[in-house]
Amino acid sequence: MRKSESQLAPGWYVYGANQDPQSPYQVAVVMPSIGRASVGRAVQSVFNQIGVGRIQLLIGLDAIAGDCDELFDVLKRIPPNVTVNLFYPGYSTSVRHGGVHLARDGGSLRASLSLLANARYVAYLDDDNWWSNNHLSSLLEAIEGKAWAFSLRYFVHPESQVPICPDTWESIGPGRGFFEKKFGGWVDPNSLMLDKLEYTPILGLWCIPLSGDSDGMSADRRIFDAIKRASSPGETGRLTTFYVMQPADGLHKLRLKIMRDLYDKAGSANSLS
Repeated sequence: MRKSESQLAPGWYVYGANQDPQSPYQVAVVMPSIGRASVGRAVQSVFNQIGVGRIQLLIGLDAIAGDCDELFDVLKRIPPNVTVNLFYPGYSTSVRHGGVHLARDGGSLRASLSLLANARYVAYLDDDNWWSNNHLSSLLEAIEGKAWAFSLRYFVHPESQVPICPDTWESIGPGRGFFEKKFGGWVDPNSLMLDKLEYTPILGLWCIPLSGDSDGMSADRRIFDAIKRASSPGETGRLTTFYVMQPADGLHKLRLKIMRDLYDKAGSANSLS
């Protein structure tokens, strides 16, 4: 274990060519992380984006669960159009790790890094998921003339890391799917792009889960409600997000019923990781 990385000091770190950071980037990506092994794959999927100009990747460490070796390894291979800003405050802002914000999936990091991003358009990626290489370019095309846009996603097996099937019932947009009656639809944050200048007043909602949510993982529902009420989205219609299922998720059993044998087939397939 490398001392400089396993004992990361609090601070704001810059990696990559750092080409004139004062000039706004075409797009920013916000990634809360706890330094788990999958973060390397998530970051690499940002590096693999095609058809996009300058990208600012803002990684916020809410807590450090491991040695972050996978993260620091991938940061050695940053493409010339990407600047990585790594932020570690030295403490967690989430109640999950002793902080004060109720969102247990990153505390205040999504809100803080969204505001810090030097780009008008902001996309979000969790450190256990990944994108296809046309994700950002297709979202940038879809958001033209709109204040937000979204892509579609695949469900991924948690063990084999193999895609199971497209999500055709959950993260499919406003007025559709399983969440239509309860929330007016829904979009997974990993599939979302915002024009942050249009939505600056509501970015703090990333810190606030729904009332009564003891798990503290529903702040994205508040964000979705605010943006869908404000305007209609752009849609890529493309499956460019890969969402790794979590067996502890309250919807896991329902998903298994819908997927049937597709889940087991993906579980026995060769890993893509």
